[in-house]
Amino acid sequence: MKILNREQIYQADQVTQQIQGISSTELMERAATAAFGWLHERLQGAPVPVRLFCGIGNNGGDGLVMARHLAEHGYHIEVYIVNYSDARSEDFLINLESLKDRKIWPQTLSEESPLPEIAPTDILVDAIFGIGLSRPPAPWVRTLIGHLNASGAFILSVDMPSGLPMDRLPEYPEGVIRAGNTLTFGTPKLPFLLPETGGYTRGWEVLDIGLDPGYLQSVPAPFSLVGMAQARVLLRERDRFSHKGTYGHVMVVGGSYGKIGAVVLAARAALRSGAGLISAWVPECGVLPLQSGSPEIMVQAGSGKEQLLSFPTGPEDFALAVGMGMGQDPETEQVLIPWLASLGKPVVLDADALNLLSRHPEALKTLPEGCLLTPHPGELRRLLGPWKDDYEKLDKAAAFAREHKCVLLVKGAYTAILTPAGGFINTTGNPGMATAGSGDVLAGILAGLLAQGYTTLQASILGVYLHGLAGDIGMQQTGMEALTAGDLIRYIGQAYGYLRSEGRSQQGERGDGAPEKE
Repeated sequence: MKILNREQIYQADQVTQQIQGISSTELMERAATAAFGWLHERLQGAPVPVRLFCGIGNNGGDGLVMARHLAEHGYHIEVYIVNYSDARSEDFLINLESLKDRKIWPQTLSEESPLPEIAPTDILVDAIFGIGLSRPPAPWVRTLIGHLNASGAFILSVDMPSGLPMDRLPEYPEGVIRAGNTLTFGTPKLPFLLPETGGYTRGWEVLDIGLDPGYLQSVPAPFSLVGMAQARVLLRERDRFSHKGTYGHVMVVGGSYGKIGAVVLAARAALRSGAGLISAWVPECGVLPLQSGSPEIMVQAGSGKEQLLSFPTGPEDFALAVGMGMGQDPETEQVLIPWLASLGKPVVLDADALNLLSRHPEALKTLPEGCLLTPHPGELRRLLGPWKDDYEKLDKAAAFAREHKCVLLVKGAYTAILTPAGGFINTTGNPGMATAGSGDVLAGILAGLLAQGYTTLQASILGVYLHGLAGDIGMQQTGMEALTAGDLIRYIGQAYGYLRSEGRSQQGERGDGAPEKE
């Protein structure tokens, strides 16, 4: 599912009208009817007051269509026209007349109007501003929005929480609706997915309004959303006659005194992700913990007792994950930078490998093409430099990925995957994953997928999705607060199973006992 900008959404509407031979009013009817259907399905005719606050543009027109359907289904409604301008859209006027034809008379709110009385048990429909908002709401409208937010009533926003711009932070946060849920039309909206703006709606859903599929498929969007279908299609089937060598060899390189656990987590995650062989390259202090606690993992000691002073060489075709728990000792730094430049193949770079690289911007240019970088927010800032907001952060991350021909992850509630060719935003995961070692587990999963022959892009999309899905499954077992990085590893297998089972419409049998593919 592509994430379109405002201009592309307008174009999608126009193309849909042209190809399907419908008017803008008919498309509005389709969209708003879908929003009404969502609300009606949940209220089931309950005698709860529904108050609709409609602007005088097309978003307000959506609200008027919803009001008409709600009235026709017997709901007690109050309709308010938020009169913030003398201009009215044509579709708004058409639907206003249609409402009046049914003897439903909206109240007009202006700067001089008293604020409407609202009970916490009311349902509020916010249809004041949509994606076309180009400047902050007037002060009196901001006051009205603040009043709605403070009412304690559930707020359902139509397409966008009113006052929230599509492409920047709001200038007046108090003038933005705090929605309980947002029903957005056609495609997701980027502000829902960013830390600084996502909090303006507690939940959101995309309603299919029949936008032209040809346009949606061909338009070059800056981001695509990664859901179950996009991750599932990347999964590979296993050959009955395969062996451990078929699924590759991961070498996890890192660790220092007191931080060997990071290597343990990454190596175990690589093993659970399906790699055939796992080795760890650690300083001498890490050999005993790994050998005694993780019998499936082979261990090699680099020179250095408490920090790495050498790195693996030779012809072995490892998939490498480098940096977790490694520390930033100057002697490690001196040998790491030239070693990375000598590799000649993509690697997963995490934690201290990124911290040390950020001190040597010129070394970034020597990284092998296709590397996968997995910084946490502090490490990302060291790589990119400061940014003023989430939009600039994504712009800088995208430019970095293009310049260095790498895949760069911007971790968060919706992890963004930036590549030279475009971006993807993941949909799995939960706040319980904000725990020590979660990033080490992700790096191990990514390296495990690379070892199995997935491309860097495939590994990043599938790996981030599986990591979040394991967290979602684990959270159901432990609760958010108790979720640990070890739990994420424990539930990788169930994440694979869920991803595969959801991809099958029926459970048939083949001769090898495996279920039939869809």
